[in-house]
Amino acid sequence: MDTISIPCLYLNNGKDVEGYYFGVSDEDAPKDGGTDPIAKAEKLCAQTDAQGLMIFDFSEEKSGHAASLEMIKAICRNAQMRVFAAGAVHTADDVKDYLSAGCARVILNSVKDSNREILADVSRRFGKKRIGVYVSDYNDFLMQKEDIEKLASMILTDRDDDDDEKIVEETELAVLLHDDQQSVCLEANYRKKDFESEVSWKDLKLNSDGMIPCVVQDFRTDKVLMVAYMNEEAFLTTLRTGRMTYWSRSRQELWMKGLTSGHFQYLKELRLDCDNDTLLAKVAQVGAACHTGHYSCFYRTIVSREESYVPPTHVLQKTFDAICEQRNSRPVDAESTEDATKNVLQKLGADDTALILEAAGGTKSGIIDRVADVLYDSMMLMAEKGLTWEDVAAELAEKN
Repeated sequence: MDTISIPCLYLNNGKDVEGYYFGVSDEDAPKDGGTDPIAKAEKLCAQTDAQGLMIFDFSEEKSGHAASLEMIKAICRNAQMRVFAAGAVHTADDVKDYLSAGCARVILNSVKDSNREILADVSRRFGKKRIGVYVSDYNDFLMQKEDIEKLASMILTDRDDDDDEKIVEETELAVLLHDDQQSVCLEANYRKKDFESEVSWKDLKLNSDGMIPCVVQDFRTDKVLMVAYMNEEAFLTTLRTGRMTYWSRSRQELWMKGLTSGHFQYLKELRLDCDNDTLLAKVAQVGAACHTGHYSCFYRTIVSREESYVPPTHVLQKTFDAICEQRNSRPVDAESTEDATKNVLQKLGADDTALILEAAGGTKSGIIDRVADVLYDSMMLMAEKGLTWEDVAAELAEKN
């Protein structure tokens, strides 16, 4: 049975806890893991065989669940791979909260009557691709098989040599086999085509060393980060792991970018040029791409013309990054956050009104100035609410 690895993170009241909580007795209560959940999630995602992250939230009180949601939002912002969530689901709004936090899928516990009752509703509202279902064993799966396959796209079950293989064989849905001893889920029936290239290695035109150059580009900004070379092993490793891997010509060895520095490059898209002799990789870059510490290896400008064009998206992202950096430098207590949000909303209201008045009888330059103010205010609000341009772009794409 082919599987890929999904490491697990266990949360309770926003804190990292050790192991799986069954909720049977006080002895089973979650034990503090003593680790910052965000740092732990980053470490788990950096494992070379990780292809996602599974988060179990054991919080029973609303306040504890809210604290866990804030952690999950931060984890999803940093994660460059799929994040799944399970636990603390009682209503359809709980599912919405996990999805809004950035989770790719939410797993409903079919053992709970309340979860079975909302399955059809959340599948309709959010799409079956974003819903998974936990089943306790093979018999539990058989009793619900028809509804699960109609309304969900993933099954979570506890790893059991007798039951798990039968479930995998009986369905085409992705199946997460949870091993609480190893704190990992093994995903079976994963979409292998997501890890395959439409062009095989033998179809590429290689240089005299049997390699192909690969231009690496930030998938968000289109900024060129670096150029490296791949041999067949590097090419196949990149496809298998989703992390950019090259052949180091100086060290004469396979080189997974970030394995020692933590500055991984997560593959988002791989393109081939018209002559089949150069690859273009669009990646999510963690940290710096250059060994000098610069984000891009192309940090030196040797010719610059005054009329050089700066894409608007680059300006928006750079401005937003500066706003986020400024926000993160201040205290994160509830009172400061509430005051900051209130001030932003007041400024946004005033600038919205100014834009309307300027548009009614002002000048073109005046309108541009007011639009810039409203955009800046909106980015400040996004930063306060933990949103990103990706969140906004995804909503725009859905509306269009």
